[in-house]
Amino acid sequence: MAAISLTKVEQTAPALVGLYKTAGVSLRKHGLDGQRAAVYLVVDHSGSMRPYYKDGSVQALAERVLGLSAHLDDDGSVPVVFFSTDVDAVSDISLADHRGRIDRIVSGLGHMGRTGYHVAMDTVIDHYLDSGSRDPALVVFQTDGGPSDKVAAERYLCRAAKLPVFWQFIGFGDPDGKQFDFLRRLDELAVPGKRVVDNAGFFHAGTDPRTVPDAELYDRLVGEFPQWLAAARARGIVA
Repeated sequence: MAAISLTKVEQTAPALVGLYKTAGVSLRKHGLDGQRAAVYLVVDHSGSMRPYYKDGSVQALAERVLGLSAHLDDDGSVPVVFFSTDVDAVSDISLADHRGRIDRIVSGLGHMGRTGYHVAMDTVIDHYLDSGSRDPALVVFQTDGGPSDKVAAERYLCRAAKLPVFWQFIGFGDPDGKQFDFLRRLDELAVPGKRVVDNAGFFHAGTDPRTVPDAELYDRLVGEFPQWLAAARARGIVA
């Protein structure tokens, strides 16, 4: 059973009903029906991301993640971390207030800096631990390039493998671009040589992420989550 009912979504966010239904199909397909999770969205706010904010790609991703979250988490809201050189903002998008939400947040932010994965990861980890959640976390981490500090990003991911947190990276941009070489390598980090479990996945959404079909996007967002859950439970990381 979904954390939030279809009726409530129809009442509070009718524009998201289609996304909610499609997300439910993907969750059932991957054996995740009834699974609970704290869902986070991390979005790149570096300078090269400007076109993706302007064309609505980031807003569209946020709404899709919100539709997914309604099945996994009953609070009707997704924490959103905006990062560049530092963490630029920590806010949220909710069923009751999703229209134009990303633009409203970004309009109050300043300079779009570089790409510091590790500062965003640290913020998510602190938020999750401070929340006291007993459910595992699914973090959708969007970026259009590699991190400014690769050593720190890898170190944070490996340390976080001991926590009930799964990182699903999604790339905006040319799938063949070398800017994603680091994420490809991060996705394949050795287990147990580098980390206790495989706690991350990565896929490309292309140069126009809005055109990725909802069903395909949801399959990619949750496709590796069940394997991680099984491995994390076997190691006592997830109850």
